Amino acid sequence: MIQSVLPYFSAPLQRILAALPAHMLSDLQEIRIRENRPLELIRAGGSRFVTAEGRTAEDSEAAYRPTREDCRTLLELLTQHSLYTFEEELKRGFITIAGGHRVGLAGRTVVEQGRVKYVKDVASFNIRIAREWKGAAAGVAPHLLEPGTRRLCRTLVISPPQLGKTTLVRDLARLLSSGSAEAGIGGRSFKVGIVDERSEIAACVRGVPRFDVGPRTDVLDGCPKAEGMMMMIRSMSPEVLIADEIGRSEDAAAIHEALHAGIGLIATAHGRDVDDVRRRPILKELLAGGVFDRFVVLSRAAGEGSGAGAPRTAVYDAQGRRLDERLSLRGGLS
Repeated sequence: MIQSVLPYFSAPLQRILAALPAHMLSDLQEIRIRENRPLELIRAGGSRFVTAEGRTAEDSEAAYRPTREDCRTLLELLTQHSLYTFEEELKRGFITIAGGHRVGLAGRTVVEQGRVKYVKDVASFNIRIAREWKGAAAGVAPHLLEPGTRRLCRTLVISPPQLGKTTLVRDLARLLSSGSAEAGIGGRSFKVGIVDERSEIAACVRGVPRFDVGPRTDVLDGCPKAEGMMMMIRSMSPEVLIADEIGRSEDAAAIHEALHAGIGLIATAHGRDVDDVRRRPILKELLAGGVFDRFVVLSRAAGEGSGAGAPRTAVYDAQGRRLDERLSLRGGLS
């Protein structure tokens, strides 16, 4: 995966990152680049700084410090030398690149009428490495089908950032679309529609998914969720809609439209658990209306840091009863 992001870096950073040993890259989650501050890697096992020779170090003083030129080159390549073209992404604070990798941005903001117009003088970058983990959702999928009818339950996947919710829904799309035996869903397959607003689930390039999201899956790439769900309903007749990170009022309206059309739904939301997402007004409304039949909650074990180990996964029904044995999700990215 590191090979797909290397072309965005300056020559010095490319040389440093390419020199890292293979085992350091196998579970790489984030590359943190901050102007004139230590170069940092986040792995499943924790954080390490990186020296100018491509070695890791615990001491930040030994680390390479990306220059203004390094950062300028990175931003120019991310925006294809046109900040204006990427104004909407800069306003949101991240850019998604080919392969589904999301690059978070921080710096000085330009504000108009009390709202952020875009991020200027970008001095911090967080390159989050997307990975495909086939089988990640195999233990979850059987609990999302209603016994007897084999109807897909309307499901909300809840997780703090970077525990694997996008990885999970990507694999759910593959399993449901293919009717794969590994999912334990009795060969039942579905027409799946993915509204991939951030280009992270399917990692499309020119509309074609680079990740395996199944043979009966259609993707609307880079499309706002609410509008995309309505477009999918009208044009592609999906049996299942998948959308990442819901939470706006227009998302709720589109979800209700999908339910009225009898379409299954898998969505994700940031949060620690069901009670946590219930504190958000739009999600509170959806939960109070009984929109979701299943909740998949990803969490860390007590005392584990943000980069440690695989997250724990639990599946609950609408009454809060746990349906699964203890699961763990491989990977933990996105």
